[in-house]
Amino acid sequence: MLESHALYQELQHHVDHDVAPDDIATTRRDFSYLGHAKVSFMVPDSVKTAVADEVNALLDKAGTRRELQFAETDFSPRRMRNVTRAEIARLGTVINEIYTAEPILRMLSAVAGEPVHPCPYEPEQFVITCLEQDGDTHGWHWDDFAFALVWVIECPPVEHGGFVQCVPGTTWNKQHPEINRALVSRPIYSMELFPGDLYLMRTNTTLHRVVPVHEGRRKIINMGYASASDLTRDFTHETMDQLWATAPGGEV
Repeated sequence: MLESHALYQELQHHVDHDVAPDDIATTRRDFSYLGHAKVSFMVPDSVKTAVADEVNALLDKAGTRRELQFAETDFSPRRMRNVTRAEIARLGTVINEIYTAEPILRMLSAVAGEPVHPCPYEPEQFVITCLEQDGDTHGWHWDDFAFALVWVIECPPVEHGGFVQCVPGTTWNKQHPEINRALVSRPIYSMELFPGDLYLMRTNTTLHRVVPVHEGRRKIINMGYASASDLTRDFTHETMDQLWATAPGGEV
C-alpha cells in the first residue's frame, strides 16, 4: 500500500477511470519518436502532493551535496544536492511504495509500448535531486537502464534554467562517449517543466541533461525502471556508484 489505503485507491481509481485513451495514444507516439513525453495525467493531485511532501522532508533530513565529473560522460558536470535510494527507503514511506504500485507500472508500460519493470539495481530505483546553487546542473549523460519517470516537485521558469534537453536515438559507449559528436549529429529537443509535471524518458538511448539553474530551485525525484531486455543484461555502474554513493566521491 501507499501512505494509506485511501491514497492507493485514489491512484487506482484515477488510472482506471480518469485517464483518457487518447492521452495514452498521443503520449505513446511522442515517446516513440522523441524518446521522452510528459505523463502528468497518469497521477492524481493527491498522490503528487504526497510524493512532494515526502521529497521535501527527505531533502531536509538527508540531502547530501555533490560536485562530480565522469570520464564515461566526457566529464560533464553534476552539481546538486541529493538523497539516495537507501536513505529514501529508510526514512520514507510513500515513495518506496509508489515505485512498484501496479497502476504506475501499468501506465508506464502503456506509454512505453512494452513491459516496464522495477530496476534490478537498487541504487537506481529512485533518487531525489535538488539543483539550488548558481550553476547547479545534471550534465549530459545516459542512464544504464531503459526508463526514467521524473516527478517535478519544484522548477524555475525557463529563463533561469532547469529545463531538460535531450537527443533521442543515441547510444552510450562508456569508453568513447563522444557527446559533442552526438550533439552535432542529431536534433536537440528541449522540454519546459512546471511543478506537478511528470515525464517518462527512454534514458539508455536518449542523451539528456538539465540546463544549469541560475535562480530558483529544481527539485525532482527520479524513478528508474528496466525493460525486459535489461533484466538479462550485464551492467557496470561506474557513474551511478559514485553519484549516488553514501559519501561523496569521484573526480571533480
